Amino acid sequence: MTVHLMQILLVEDSAADVRLTQEALKDAKILNELHVARDGVQAMDFLAQRGDHAGAPRPDIVILDLNLPRKDGKEVLAEMKGDPDLRSIPVAVLTTSDAEADVLESYDLGANCFLTKPVDLDQFLKVVRAVEEFWLGMVRLPEREDTA
Repeated sequence: MTVHLMQILLVEDSAADVRLTQEALKDAKILNELHVARDGVQAMDFLAQRGDHAGAPRPDIVILDLNLPRKDGKEVLAEMKGDPDLRSIPVAVLTTSDAEADVLESYDLGANCFLTKPVDLDQFLKVVRAVEEFWLGMVRLPEREDTA
């Protein structure tokens, strides 16, 4: 029996938040492989398997910050949900913004959930673990073909 590693794409430009997310997922109940894109252009290259990401796996979920360099999270979300090959991938927006306009626009663009990053370390870890437990542990995601 082949063990399926859940593939997570974290789109985050803050090195500190990347480290915290890695820490939160390290002890996860579900085996996962975390991939990191530091900006929106890199995220779309990963998702489209272009350039340096030609062999990238299809993520089971994308954890997306809105405030990104080169291409912001809303643009990434709009591109993903406008692409028939990518629109079924769940997107959890995890951002510092708590502006109602960002919440509404994210859902209008197809986000599956919107979470505001807590400033408290323990709360941040709790939020990331909750995303992992819900999206990778409880929700049934579409089957994907492994190319390996």
